[in-house]
Amino acid sequence: MSLPKTKTIREQFEELEEKTLSKFASKSRESRGRKIEEDKCPLRTDFQRDRDRILYSGAFRRLKHKTQVFFSPDDDNYRTRMTHTLEVSQVSRTIAKALRLNEELTEAIALGHDIGHTPFGHSGETVLNEIMEGGYRHNEQSVRVAEVIENLNLTKETLNGIVCHSYALEPAFTLEGQIVQLADKIAYINHDIDDAIRARVIRQEDLPKDSIEYFSGDKNVRFTKMIYDIVQTSYDQPFVRMSEECFAHMKILRSWMFENVYLGSAAKHEEDKAMNIIRTLFEYYYNDLKKKYPASTEKALKRTVCDYISGMTDRYAIVKFKELFLMTPLEYVKTDTFLNRMALINGLAV
Repeated sequence: MSLPKTKTIREQFEELEEKTLSKFASKSRESRGRKIEEDKCPLRTDFQRDRDRILYSGAFRRLKHKTQVFFSPDDDNYRTRMTHTLEVSQVSRTIAKALRLNEELTEAIALGHDIGHTPFGHSGETVLNEIMEGGYRHNEQSVRVAEVIENLNLTKETLNGIVCHSYALEPAFTLEGQIVQLADKIAYINHDIDDAIRARVIRQEDLPKDSIEYFSGDKNVRFTKMIYDIVQTSYDQPFVRMSEECFAHMKILRSWMFENVYLGSAAKHEEDKAMNIIRTLFEYYYNDLKKKYPASTEKALKRTVCDYISGMTDRYAIVKFKELFLMTPLEYVKTDTFLNRMALINGLAV
C-alpha cells in the first residue's frame, strides 16, 4: 500500500505520537522550537534531528577518550564518559518507553548531557571552576557546546534537559528531561560501583548494608529495582520521580560513593597530576593568546582557553602537555586549529 502523498513521513510520526504517547509526553509537533527557525525535515521529527545532530558531533565522539572515574585505564572494561552516556541513554529510553513518553527527546537529552565535560572527569572541572569567573559547570558548558561551538541549533526542550541534568538542580520543564536527571544518577552510581570493585578500590561487602539489602547486591537486580520504582511512582503522572524510600537509599549509596571512591580513594591517586596538567595548560594558552590578541579582554581570553581545554580528551591534554613542556622530535609539527577556531568564535582581537 502506498503512503498518502499529502503527508510526509515526519507528519505521520507526529500523528502517531498524538495517538500513542501519554498526555504528559512532549509532542514533536508542539515543540517550543529552535533559536534559529528551520524548514522541517520530511522524514524526522524535530527531536529525532536533535538526537542525530548530537550523535554526529565532534564533541560526542571525543567522549570516548574522556575519564569517567578512572584516569586512562589500561583495562578497556572500565567506563569512559562515552560508555556512561550510552548507559544513561539506555536507562532513559527504557523509562520513557514504559511511561509512554517521547523516546527520541529523551535519547537526545541523554546523548547530549555530558558533551561539555572536561578531560580527567571532575578533576578537570574542579580546576576550571577555580579559574573561571562565575565558575565552571559541565552542564552549562554542554549547552554552550551545542549552541555556540558545534552550532547544532537544538530545540529548547533538548537544551533545557541537558542543562537541568545535574544533581540538585530544578527539574527540567519536560518529563523527558526529568527522566534523564534520574537516569544519570542510576547509571553512574551502579556502573561506578562495578568499576570500583573491579579496580579493588572497594569490596562488595563494604557497601552500605541497609541500602544493598533494599536494592540487592546483584547490579542487574539493583538497576531494575531503581528503574521499576520510577515507573511505578510516575506512571500516568505529570512528573517523573522515585518513591521516597527508593530515593533515600539511592542517596545513601551516592553519598557513600563520594566518600569512599570519588574523593580521596585509590581511584583518584593521579588526580593531582591531572589537575596540574589542566592548570599548566590553561596558564600557557592564556599567556600565549594574550600576546597574540593584546586588544582582547581577560574574560574573552579565559573563555577561549576554557572552551579549548574543556573540549580536550584525556590523551590529547597529555599530548599537548608533553609537546609544550617536554622534549619532542624535531619533525613533530604543532597544530592548534581548534584553539584558533575558539579564538574566532569568542571574537578575540589583535
